[in-house]
Amino acid sequence: MSGAAAVELAGRLAPVVVFLLAITVTAELAERAGVFDVAGHAVARMGRGRRWVLWVLFSALAVVATVVLSLDTTAVLLTPVGLAVAAQVGLDPRLLAVTTLWIANTGSLLLPVSNLTNLLALHTLGRAGLGHGDYVRASWAPAVVAVVVPLLLVAALHPRSLRGRYSVAPPAEPHDAVLLRVAAVVCVVLGPLFALGAPPWAVSLVAAAVLLATTWWRGRSLLTGLPVPWLMALGFVVVSVVVELLQQHGLSRVVTTALPGGTGAGALLALSGAGAGLANVVNNLPAYLALEPAADGSVQRLLALLVGTNAGPLVTPWASLATLLWIQRCRARDVVVPWRWLVPAGLACAVLVVVTSTLALAA
Repeated sequence: MSGAAAVELAGRLAPVVVFLLAITVTAELAERAGVFDVAGHAVARMGRGRRWVLWVLFSALAVVATVVLSLDTTAVLLTPVGLAVAAQVGLDPRLLAVTTLWIANTGSLLLPVSNLTNLLALHTLGRAGLGHGDYVRASWAPAVVAVVVPLLLVAALHPRSLRGRYSVAPPAEPHDAVLLRVAAVVCVVLGPLFALGAPPWAVSLVAAAVLLATTWWRGRSLLTGLPVPWLMALGFVVVSVVVELLQQHGLSRVVTTALPGGTGAGALLALSGAGAGLANVVNNLPAYLALEPAADGSVQRLLALLVGTNAGPLVTPWASLATLLWIQRCRARDVVVPWRWLVPAGLACAVLVVVTSTLALAA
């Protein structure tokens, strides 16, 4: 790789790595402060004993967490909350588990911060003179479809679990009131700042600093064993470098000639389908990087690729990191969703979501 190419790649990856590290610390500290615990139990109380209302409210919480704090946050932090709430109210835990998994992936389209692939796409748009607003204007329609379709499918697959009532949920665990309020305010403020186009790496870095300082002041023991995803960040950099080298040695030509050009429905479906298929084979991040040249800097084609690589990896467990993290959290709670059910259901969901979201984008 030439020096100029290495500098350009470093400039592209650095903001993404900073965001990944900072938003993970922010989300973890918010969880330790009790934000997700309190929110989960508040959802159970707001359901007023009706299972379907509880599920709808929990789904909305999962969507917000995914859009604002990224899909991995939803998989890591919201999965145990959902399973705990389900156990306390006597709800089938697989209902909230599957909802969390599918929304974590399919709900990661709306904002650039919702997925690392989105941030990479935003950088590519920037080189074409386009920005955050262009991304959001193009993404809102497929993003809405990608949330509604899997929720309808979950409801269709779990009709019995959504019927009936439950007793009032117990209150959340006690938490430090000051730390809880500060963490909640930070989480609430993140969404509007990201939506308005503030640099994600800077916003997340400030948020992490505020929560680190507040936690140090109010409860230093909560900082013990704080997980920082250094290995994940290193893996992201390594994968990016490898794919960049492959692009410079002919991969770009192969990709661009294999897929049809243009922004018609057929061309966009081909691109999103290729992204979904490759993501389930090799993981969504290298799939996006490998196919990005085929988008040719077009907003619609980049969004079609993101539909495939974000909402499509629902079939194999390694298709996205969020799925692997979700599996770990389910096992820790002794909840098993059989793969003989999850693979065909995930395939059906992926096909439905990718096709309908791509058609929404084309329209």
